[in-house]
Amino acid sequence: MPESPSTSSVPPADPVEGAPVSVPAAAPQEIELKLAVDPRHLGRLKTAAVLAGPRAVTKTLRNTYFDTPEGDLAARGVSLRLRHSGAQGAGKILQTLKGPSAGGGMAMARSEWEIPAPDGHLVPQAFTDPAAQALLEGVDLRRLGPVFSNEVKRWTRTLHLAAGLAVDVAVDQGVTRAADGREEPIAELELELAAGQDRRVLYDLALALHRGVPLRLELRTKAERGYALARGEGGAPKAVKAGPLNFHPDDTVEAALAGVARACLHHMAANEGAVLAGDPSGVHQLRVAVRRLRSALTLFKAILPEAQAATLKVALKGLADAVGPARSWDVFLEELLAPVAAAMPDQESLLALAVAAQGARGRGHTAARAAVSGPGYTELLLTLGRWVDGRCWRDDAPADRLAWLGQPLLPFADAVLTRQRHRAAKRSRHFARLDAPARHGLRIAMKKLRYAVDFFRELYPQKAVRKYLERLSGLQDGLGHLNDVATMDGLIRELRADLAAARGAAPLDDAMGGWDMGAGLVLGWHAAHMAVGEEALCRAVEDFLDADPFWTPVDHWPHPPS
Repeated sequence: MPESPSTSSVPPADPVEGAPVSVPAAAPQEIELKLAVDPRHLGRLKTAAVLAGPRAVTKTLRNTYFDTPEGDLAARGVSLRLRHSGAQGAGKILQTLKGPSAGGGMAMARSEWEIPAPDGHLVPQAFTDPAAQALLEGVDLRRLGPVFSNEVKRWTRTLHLAAGLAVDVAVDQGVTRAADGREEPIAELELELAAGQDRRVLYDLALALHRGVPLRLELRTKAERGYALARGEGGAPKAVKAGPLNFHPDDTVEAALAGVARACLHHMAANEGAVLAGDPSGVHQLRVAVRRLRSALTLFKAILPEAQAATLKVALKGLADAVGPARSWDVFLEELLAPVAAAMPDQESLLALAVAAQGARGRGHTAARAAVSGPGYTELLLTLGRWVDGRCWRDDAPADRLAWLGQPLLPFADAVLTRQRHRAAKRSRHFARLDAPARHGLRIAMKKLRYAVDFFRELYPQKAVRKYLERLSGLQDGLGHLNDVATMDGLIRELRADLAAARGAAPLDDAMGGWDMGAGLVLGWHAAHMAVGEEALCRAVEDFLDADPFWTPVDHWPHPPS
């Protein structure tokens, strides 16, 4: 149920990914959290103690979604539907217009208008609110036609909580149908903020329910899933890269913190399907999302309560460690072993090594799937979402820190980039004499600098940013390969230990099936190539140190009082 502009007390979500259509802040909004449920658990969900309240209402909803043949509304993130509520041929008929989801995080914030459908027909011109008309501007409304439909049996109850807070709870079960007859089941829980402004209640309720009934976050609306079905976008989920962050120099530091954290959470959740499907790229992108969020907690540490940041970093490290082995074996097979095998195609020991490594990779991906499919993963996302949407960094914050949150973003970004460049440059000194642990420390410092550039790049002239990133990326690639080679010896030792444990008293040389020689070949091959590449890596370090910053170097933030 959308709130009227005059009574809404929920602040609009911070922009993160740049919605295709700008919606005025006065537009009525719905704030909801969507969670997928195993259909077998729907009965348990409805009877959960935390949902006890007034008598629930059950009704059947039949929805038809409209768009142009080219999908103009879908391209804008806009949905337009007719809803028949009640028995077939009876009940009321409404038309609903919804804007794009804002925020890019866990809770969806969308503009929504719901009005009677004149004579039961779709009449989009009846949306007279200027904000609604802006969503439809430029679309040839005469060419609208049905694209897909869904039918759900909806169970609803409103929970009235303390301090004027209320949440509308809806449990939906049904099916989405494309025009060609293909279907997709629906089984989900929607928690919508009906009164009050504290979004944390949505997460608290979801966490309480999740501890009794397994839930999974659903980042796509029914409309988005319906469009995907209509377009035939089935098959295995694909890996998703991080999207751009379109900040403005006048945005506040707090808006940037929320925007970065939400984007990282969305990046994590968007790749869980690819991880579950065993896609190496999905594992990689999930780890990147975790690293970016952990780095953000460091980059914004000046305004974050230390204990909060430390707790969140530990939780995120647990997820990174769980999916790490899968990524390590993917890199070993695809980037370290593959070029050696291509250079020595007749070497049987390399084939034996590949077989052993593929077994280890399989075990790693099994562990990654267990981590992402387990209840702890959903709990982590909900906990992080609550922290972001609830602005929990404000809890018990001193007055000066609260004032810093409202400072303009550009001076803060200048200070963060200056600090990270200084740290990376300091670790780069005397690079040729650095040992492996020191070079690993430099790699980490470079990653944090790269993430800071990615977060704030839209604040600066793009040509200068691209030029700087070209130098930074080349050095990162070299240091990354150096780290992969350095960790290879540990992976080989892990293979030996696993084999020894599996074979018990069997002679280890016989049990290894000849792959030990292949391991030696891979180690030696990369050691030789790294020696050749050392000079190029040293030049890349020098290029980085010579690169002029594209930002204004700042020694302190906030600026000392004059």
